[in-house]
Amino acid sequence: MDASDDAGRVVRPQTLLLALFGDQVLGRDVAVAAGSIIAVLNRLGVGEHATRATVARMARRDLLRPVRRGRQVYYGLAPRGVAVLRDGQRKLEAEIVDREWDGRWTLLAFSVPETRRADRHALRTRLGWAGFAPLRSGLWVSPGTTDVSQVLSELDLLDHAAVFRGEVAMWSDPAKIAREAWDLRALATSYRGFLDRWSGGVLGELDALSQRTRMTAEWLLLIRQDPRLPPALLPPEWPGVRAQEMFRTLQAELIGPAAELAAAWLATIADAGAQHRSANI
Repeated sequence: MDASDDAGRVVRPQTLLLALFGDQVLGRDVAVAAGSIIAVLNRLGVGEHATRATVARMARRDLLRPVRRGRQVYYGLAPRGVAVLRDGQRKLEAEIVDREWDGRWTLLAFSVPETRRADRHALRTRLGWAGFAPLRSGLWVSPGTTDVSQVLSELDLLDHAAVFRGEVAMWSDPAKIAREAWDLRALATSYRGFLDRWSGGVLGELDALSQRTRMTAEWLLLIRQDPRLPPALLPPEWPGVRAQEMFRTLQAELIGPAAELAAAWLATIADAGAQHRSANI
C-alpha cells in the first residue's frame, strides 16, 4: 500500500520511513521500536502489513538494522542507511537553483555490456540522483561539477566510461539542451502541485510529526528529479524557487511540535553500534 493524499500524490512507505529516520534518528545513535514505526506510518495511511514488509526489505538492503531487546525489536540505521540519509540531507540543504554556474557542462559517455544490464540500470538511477540526464544514447549531461568517479568505481564501470568538461559552442542553445535532457514542464507542474497541496492546507488534518514526515518525503521525491539548473537554463519565474521557500518555512514551523510528538510516540533505545558505524561512513 502507498500513502496518497486527495491530490493523488503517491508516497511509498520506504520514502516515508527514510524521511522519518532522517529527521528523528540520523545522528542520534538510537533505534526505534517496530511498534512505534507501525503506529507513526499508520497515521500516514500505511497499514501494518505494508510497514512490516517495508522494514524487512530495508533491513535486507542494509538501510536499517534490527536491534533486539528481549522480545522487542528495534530498528536503527545500518551503514548504507546512514550514507543514503546524509546524501539526502545534503540535497535538502542545497539551493534548488544553481546561481554560480560557470557555463560549463559535464558530459559522461558510457557503454555497458548487455551482460551487465543490472549495473547499467543502477548507473542510470544514480546518475539521475546526481543531476545527470540522457541527451543522446550513451551520453549523459549535467551543468554541475558532480564527481561521478565513486559511482563508477563502486559499480566497477570506470573502464566503460569517459568524462568531459566543456562549453556549448556555435549554434547550440544551452536552454534547448536543457529542455531536451530534462522534462522541465513536468517538473514545474510537480512544483506547482506541491505548492497547491501544502499552501492550501490539504493535509492540515495531520499531526505535526506526520506533516513534517510527509512533506519531507514529498520534497525528497521532487528534488530527486531536479538537476538544480542555473537560471539561464530555466523558464522565467521557476516555481521550484517558491516551493523551496515554502518548504523551508513550513519545516521550521513544524520542527518543535514534531520533535515533541516524536519524543512522546517513538519508543527508542540507545544503539551502541551506531556511533561506530557512522564514523566509518
